[in-house]
Amino acid sequence: MPKLSLPEDTAPRAQIRFRNAGGGHGGGGAWKVAYADFVTALMAMFIVLWLMNSSTKVKSSISGYFRDPRGFTHTLGAGPGSAGEGLVVGRRNVADIRKQLESALRAMPEFDKLRDNVKFSVTGEGLRIDLLENDQGMFFVTGSPAPTASGQELLSVLAREIGTLPNSLVIEGHTDASPFRKSRPTEGYSNWELAADRANAARRLLHSFGVRAEQVVEVRGYADQQPFNEKNRFDARNRRVSVVVKFPTA
Repeated sequence: MPKLSLPEDTAPRAQIRFRNAGGGHGGGGAWKVAYADFVTALMAMFIVLWLMNSSTKVKSSISGYFRDPRGFTHTLGAGPGSAGEGLVVGRRNVADIRKQLESALRAMPEFDKLRDNVKFSVTGEGLRIDLLENDQGMFFVTGSPAPTASGQELLSVLAREIGTLPNSLVIEGHTDASPFRKSRPTEGYSNWELAADRANAARRLLHSFGVRAEQVVEVRGYADQQPFNEKNRFDARNRRVSVVVKFPTA
């Protein structure tokens, strides 16, 4: 039987091609670049706003890093909070640290009532912070080592700041010259006990809010032997607790 052979289809075929209009995955990604630029600019704006409202300590840290990244990292340390790897308080930068502490205290809601009773001074030993009492008992209950609410709050703020420093601390207790009733050099509760007890109570509070155990190297009780106001030894300001951020010895 002869085989059937079909004629070949030689007619031209129409070819349909689809053109990408720019909305697919293959091209037209200019919008992605524009969006990335917008997000970057938005992030930069938020960072600027954050810096404008940051504390002096944060601003100083950031500016120090950009001035000298390597040196600043070694000086400031990069450890966690309360790790003792912060900026060392020395004679050259004590003014800056003082400003940072004052700035932190000013953020307290009731600091306006306390500002006249908080005194900063620089001595040969280090940066001294004196918490001066008044007649009503500003930081400690009158005649007692129990801290007031204001005393606890102020010491907690100080602890969070100085707990990040590698410097050693000394805590002192002082009283005025008013004696306790029925107290004698050999018996009874006297200004010596009160001064030491208040200093120790301040130490416990500082440890509770961030000061490291090894950071406190001395707790001193002076009674009325080192008055703040030497002309009037009964002045309420002579009753005070002092925190000394010691300069490094080496």
